[in-house]
Amino acid sequence: MTRPLAIAALLSALPALTTAQTQRETCHIGVPCALGDRSYHVREPDGWDGTSPMPLLIHFHGWQRTGALPVQHQRISDATQRRGVLLIAPNGLRKTWNMWSAETEDVQFAADVLKDVAARYPIDADNIFLSGYSYGSIMAWRVACDRGTDLNIRALLGISGTINLSEDCAQAPREARHVHGLKDNVLDYPYGPDGDTTYPVSLWRDRLDCSDTQTDLGDWSQVDFLTLTRTEWQDCAGGVKVTLDTHPGGHFIPHGWIARQLDELLGRAPAYP
Repeated sequence: MTRPLAIAALLSALPALTTAQTQRETCHIGVPCALGDRSYHVREPDGWDGTSPMPLLIHFHGWQRTGALPVQHQRISDATQRRGVLLIAPNGLRKTWNMWSAETEDVQFAADVLKDVAARYPIDADNIFLSGYSYGSIMAWRVACDRGTDLNIRALLGISGTINLSEDCAQAPREARHVHGLKDNVLDYPYGPDGDTTYPVSLWRDRLDCSDTQTDLGDWSQVDFLTLTRTEWQDCAGGVKVTLDTHPGGHFIPHGWIARQLDELLGRAPAYP
């Protein structure tokens, strides 16, 4: 390309670049980004240079919360900020989600959010993660079940909540990871027949065509007051895996859990926070 043509191409791109920058400046952390009559919150990672593509974590809030909480929550936003990951937290209607059946309006909303974010920010399309806590976890499972392939979801990170495990999902994420407390009395631990503790990820083991061979990886922790136990199914179609972490506690986001998953998925040495 000649120098005059290159300059012309640059000048023609400036309005789009300026528009994207202006859009980014209009919403951040406590000020949600408007999307029709809906909205979502954004938190950029520390030290982002403003141009490099970023991995993306879409995190769905719990019941009677809003997206303003995850973008300021230590166990969520601290993990993304320190790992160069863009955090997106959609707002549910009436502070909840419509996630018990397939292809609800909230599933389309999630797809619309991803499209809108990609128009505002440079996204690493190979590293798009879905997460959520409690009802938000169920919503993340729902999106992965209905649109996981279409949205190119690298991994589902579910925390203390699942859809009906007998569902026949139309799609799937490329990898599934879930954590649940054995004494959860809000969304009870979904034990399988005969008290099977591996049942919470049975849907993804079937959908991702994993063998019955499980690998018990033992205990791990990010903080000294909480120990998690990990089981993996590593022999799944396409070389993917399914991971289940359990802990002896109740209904909460385990300290360091999201951080650990992002480190492993992004090929980083595990660190806390």
